[in-house]
Amino acid sequence: MEISWGLVAPLIVLQIILMIVALVTCIKDEETNGPKWAWILVIILVNIFGPILYFLIGRKK
Repeated sequence: MEISWGLVAPLIVLQIILMIVALVTCIKDEETNGPKWAWILVIILVNIFGPILYFLIGRKK
């Protein structure tokens, strides 16, 4: 079974961009819902869903 890199590569690039944007936003934000170090770990370790969770739950309005 061969991996179709034409389909996988855009998903990997999207994941990396989303993670970088979430990390930069988390570091620049003054306050977050919960400890900032925990959100950084979630963003890094929970692949695609970590940054999405941060943008939905972690940011203070």
